[in-house]
Amino acid sequence: MDVEELAIVAALLIIKRKTNKKKSKEYWVHPLLEERRSKGMFKIFYEDVRKYPRKFFNYARMSVSSFDVLLCLLKPHITGIDTNMRPCISPEEKLFITLRYLGSGCKFVDLHYSYRLGISTIAEIIREVCHFIWVVLKDMCLPQPTKENWLKIAKDFHLRANFPNCIGAVDGKHVRIIKPYNSGSLCYNYKHFFSVILLAICDSDYKFIHIDVGSYGKDCDSTIFTNSTFYQKLMNNDLQIPEPKPISSTNPIPVPFVIVGDEAFGQTDKIMRPFGGSNLTTKKKIFNYRLSRARRHIECLFGILANKWQIFHRPINVNLDLVSCIIKTCCALHNYVRERDGYKFEDTLSIPGFEEVPNGFQRATRRGASYRDVFADYFTTEGQLSWQMSSIN
Repeated sequence: MDVEELAIVAALLIIKRKTNKKKSKEYWVHPLLEERRSKGMFKIFYEDVRKYPRKFFNYARMSVSSFDVLLCLLKPHITGIDTNMRPCISPEEKLFITLRYLGSGCKFVDLHYSYRLGISTIAEIIREVCHFIWVVLKDMCLPQPTKENWLKIAKDFHLRANFPNCIGAVDGKHVRIIKPYNSGSLCYNYKHFFSVILLAICDSDYKFIHIDVGSYGKDCDSTIFTNSTFYQKLMNNDLQIPEPKPISSTNPIPVPFVIVGDEAFGQTDKIMRPFGGSNLTTKKKIFNYRLSRARRHIECLFGILANKWQIFHRPINVNLDLVSCIIKTCCALHNYVRERDGYKFEDTLSIPGFEEVPNGFQRATRRGASYRDVFADYFTTEGQLSWQMSSIN
């Protein structure tokens, strides 16, 4: 390349650099945002809506007292520092914005116009507050159960679902997301949309016992569950689960405490799944019906979660790490609000925004199958319900 060609290339590079040079900002702070402290949503709405508990609950998805307690827990972590340039955003406003984002499913741009904060500021607030909600609530709202906790969970399942020695129901759901950058087909699922998976175990009070978040949409329930730390601890007997005990007064065989799931999960001595096939005997049909009565609690829980935190009603359009943080935050908030404020029954009847995870294939162990037969015998003898025959016909 001669000198003239080099000069031409250099000139072209200079021209390109000038044309690509970023334009200077029109405003340091946009006039619309400058009036945030006098006309923003938080300024004109927050104090007024606190006077009306029902309206506040509908807006923030929790009671005023629950909001105040959560705010006290978060204040040390999300309180900023005032500078000479501008005062910091208050922790009350940060939490209020985050709860509205999670509860309504609105987008950052909607909050940008109503709260008069920059879109990047809104995004940073959501990330910060979700992170610290999970940090603060995970041990308080999703603690590792003790032996006494497991016994109480089993007692409640027996009382509410008529299923003895049951310590949880497990299932997984697809959470819709916008395709992550440079992710290929990792998050593309069998229903032809992008997702990450929320795998959860719950008790009979519609509260999470354990969650596993962030697996790619292409995975199935059984694969995620068997690869989870919870499953490894379950198989290694590291969860303080009580020793097996008989479920029948006539059959002295000790039966282990079990988790109920659908056909996606392999049958073991610790996991109960329904009998497969179409031409089932009456005893097997009754077992499947009784198992579904216990397993429905996890389906109802997903309905309560999605109807309460409507961020799940649409594809979540944020980075993959923030998606996982949002899901974990909503699960922790679900337990927090469920414990303090209860739930609406109608929310258990539908599961908007979630999709089933495909079933994997796992063989039943011989020991697990024998314990399933013990349950099936019990449900057709001394443990039978007066209406169960009419429910399977």
